[in-house]
Amino acid sequence: QVQLVESGGGLVQAGDSLRLSCTASGRTFSSYAMGWFRQAPGKEREFVARISRSAGNTYYADSVKGRFTISRDNAKNTVYLQMNTLKPEDTGIYYCAVGLLLIPRVTPNDYAYWGQGTQVTVSS
Repeated sequence: QVQLVESGGGLVQAGDSLRLSCTASGRTFSSYAMGWFRQAPGKEREFVARISRSAGNTYYADSVKGRFTISRDNAKNTVYLQMNTLKPEDTGIYYCAVGLLLIPRVTPNDYAYWGQGTQVTVSS
C-alpha cells in the first residue's frame, strides 16, 4: 500500500509559477513510475505528465509541454511538478498517482493509489 500526499497548490495570476509536491509513504517509491493528472470542474481527469522510476524518461501532455517540468527525488520519496507560465485553463485539482506499468500510458487506468489532490486556480 502506498499513500500519496500532494501540496503546493494555490491561487495565482496568469503567467505566474507554482511547484507542486507529492510525497509517498513506504519504501518502494523508487520502484514506480509516477504521474500527475488534473481535473477541472465538470471535466474528466486528464493526464499532465509522467516520469519513469529513475527519472530518465519523462512525458508531457501537449497542453503543458514547454511550461511544466516533472521531476523526482527518490531519496525523499517525492515527485514534483514545476508549473511555469500558468494559464487560466490550467485551473483544476492536481493529483499524483503511482504507475502500474513500467511505462504507464496517459490513461488514469494505468495508475493507482491516488492522492487527495491539491487545488490550482489561475486567474486571468
